[in-house]
Amino acid sequence: MITKDMTRDLIGRQAVDSHGEKVGKIGQVYLDEQNGTPTWATVNTGLFGTKESFVPLQNADLKDSAVELPVEKQQVKDCPHVGRSDERLTGSEEDELYRHYGTAAGATGVTGGAGDGRHAATDTAEAGRERSGGTSGDDAMVRHEERLRVGTEAEETGRVALRKYVVTEDQTVTVPVSHEEVRLEREPITDDGTAGSARPGVIGEEEQEITLHRERPVVDKTTEAVEKVRLGTRTVTEEEQVSGTVRKEQIDVDDPSDSLER
Repeated sequence: MITKDMTRDLIGRQAVDSHGEKVGKIGQVYLDEQNGTPTWATVNTGLFGTKESFVPLQNADLKDSAVELPVEKQQVKDCPHVGRSDERLTGSEEDELYRHYGTAAGATGVTGGAGDGRHAATDTAEAGRERSGGTSGDDAMVRHEERLRVGTEAEETGRVALRKYVVTEDQTVTVPVSHEEVRLEREPITDDGTAGSARPGVIGEEEQEITLHRERPVVDKTTEAVEKVRLGTRTVTEEEQVSGTVRKEQIDVDDPSDSLER
């Protein structure tokens, strides 16, 4: 249970929903104007925490340095945009939050009528001085402006895959081949027998045979590694313009009697 003694401890802590899922960090705590009990809080949600949403502290608890909320994260994301003033949550705004979260308006002893409301507790010492009018004697009015906070996040844009498949093609290679041919060689025999030899005075039949050879192409195939292929990425930086609507406060001087020195 959240008590008014815990108000300071809530600011800046991580808030989780009823399932333990992170919702955001507590920004401001709104107190019951009658008894000072913490009733509502804002959490920073959205991309980079740029959106503030109200969450109920009724039935919430502080455990393990996190604020456990009695609502779900999606309810917080869909919360209506109320509390345009940093100082006070009106009764009608509170009724709208009660309807959104399905919480009884009178659960904390306040009916949430037009005369009721919640005021924001001090989240830091400096903010406390700004809202209270200045404990150090500074009664200046503080003007605020919203600023765009822009960042980037990675998202998947596509996938590329390598796929290996087999194709068939014809190749023609020229190979030199050789073969033997028969030729007739004649060698005369001289009288002295130096140029050759023969059996003199023998006449008869004789047969001589020679074997011829030739080369023929032989085709064989081997598998060889020829290349490595892999996918890689490179980062290309380009500029994009983003736009958004921001609010800022303006301060006008109401001086009907023209008493302000110009």
